[in-house]
Amino acid sequence: MMQGLSTAPLLPTMPSLTSAKLNKIPMPHSPDQPAKATAARPAAAWARDLGELLKLRLTTLVLITTMAGFYLGKTAATPGLLALAALLGTGLVAGGAAALNQLLEIRADARMRRTRERPLPGGRMDERDALFIGTLCSGSGLVLLALTCNLLSALLAALTLALYIGLYTPLKRISSLNTLVGAIPGAIPPVIGYAAASQRLDLFAAVLFALLFLWQMPHFLAIAWLYRDDYAAGGFRMLTLHDASGHSTGVKSALYALLLFPACLLPALCGLAGWTATSACLLATAAYAWTAISMARHPSPRSAKTLFLASLAYLPVILLALVLDKALD
Repeated sequence: MMQGLSTAPLLPTMPSLTSAKLNKIPMPHSPDQPAKATAARPAAAWARDLGELLKLRLTTLVLITTMAGFYLGKTAATPGLLALAALLGTGLVAGGAAALNQLLEIRADARMRRTRERPLPGGRMDERDALFIGTLCSGSGLVLLALTCNLLSALLAALTLALYIGLYTPLKRISSLNTLVGAIPGAIPPVIGYAAASQRLDLFAAVLFALLFLWQMPHFLAIAWLYRDDYAAGGFRMLTLHDASGHSTGVKSALYALLLFPACLLPALCGLAGWTATSACLLATAAYAWTAISMARHPSPRSAKTLFLASLAYLPVILLALVLDKALD
């Protein structure tokens, strides 16, 4: 009875899928490989990706420390506009370094949950564009510092860039000491600001470097422990890689935090800062060290996050104390 019923109106003819058309169907990229950059995108989306490529939040922290160093190094004869040049030059170098770092780590970032959606591994930005942006920012920042501030500040910025890209970045895959090495370029920005304003390096510049270096260690150890599995997936050899309990990470963090006490005392003992500012720094250091000791005693994700948050509060407090000490002197 059904043989004479045509199926044409019910089942329209489907177009054949040739191999050429199949190639145009977007396929999910492997977690081990970065996705290919997509076509033109809205300007707002591209700007957001540019900000992420340049790590604007981290660069902002770099600028805060640079500005503090500049103020502590300036004299009555230091031109006010010089601060703007120092900030712009240092910020460009920092942003360029961040872009070049992500370019070198694109495949590792593609394997890590916290970084796989960055512009490069996420396929939203072309590698050649990242190379151009990173090189342009870094190069123009160095030139700006050399021409408007002084050669010393430009050389310090160049040293920061070389250590960060040439040593720290490849060392992350080779040695767990990469965190110690990475803390060196991270501690130089306030020294760049200080040198731009004072045109010299002295004991106060060394104190600023020591404070930033020691502050970074508990800060980054807390991050590395919280994301140790992610770093392992990316092939990075972190100090926290084999510390499942978190006790060793807490002990190391506490030791570096305790070393901040003599670093904070040094400016007052050498007549570089008053005792009011020094007392504020010591109180802040006591609170910071306590969070690190707490992690050593009771290691957990919660205590590690508390240490991380304490590190974010600590740095502005001590820098503000030193700046106010000079402003009110």
